[in-house]
Amino acid sequence: MTQLLVIETSPRGKHSVSRNMTRRFVQDWRAAHADGEVVERDLMDAGLQFVNAAWLQAYFTPAQQHTPAMADELRLSDELVAELLAADHIVIATPVYNYNVPAVLKAWIDHIVRKGLTLGFDGRGLVTGKKATVLIASGGVYTEGSPIRDRDIATQYLRLVLGVIGIGDVTFVAGGGAKAVDLGEETMERFVEKLGADLGRAASV
Repeated sequence: MTQLLVIETSPRGKHSVSRNMTRRFVQDWRAAHADGEVVERDLMDAGLQFVNAAWLQAYFTPAQQHTPAMADELRLSDELVAELLAADHIVIATPVYNYNVPAVLKAWIDHIVRKGLTLGFDGRGLVTGKKATVLIASGGVYTEGSPIRDRDIATQYLRLVLGVIGIGDVTFVAGGGAKAVDLGEETMERFVEKLGADLGRAASV
């Protein structure tokens, strides 16, 4: 059975462009993978904490030496890593804040980039044989030919991090100009529909 892991990051619920992109993507993915399973991880509801001193102490302590408190510190991180490793296809849906990803997505990344689990001690990525799709909603337009293309830090960062852990098959669907929805210049439905072909192609593989 093919498994899709969906990572949601926006705090805006039904008003989120990235979440509406996800809804369309998952609909198309289910149509293309009738026997597939969808696992959803909403980072706004995950109770995800930023990496702190206690977490780092547990991380750098060999597992066989963990105290119960250390095990608790890494429990959610272990769960997130297990989700990632179990998936065949990972879709990350994110808005862009000040040219980069939201803090909650950075926190997820810090919890899943784990030496010995997703990253080898030799620096090689261990999350191989998987593909990822990144759905990005941004106020600015950063696609080829844009005068602000060099500000597309979110895409560069996510491509780098996914590659570091071993996922080289990454597709980006860019929902640039999403502020038109917030300004009432375009409906959510129309905006997502314009991305429909790209979302469908990414979901069908």
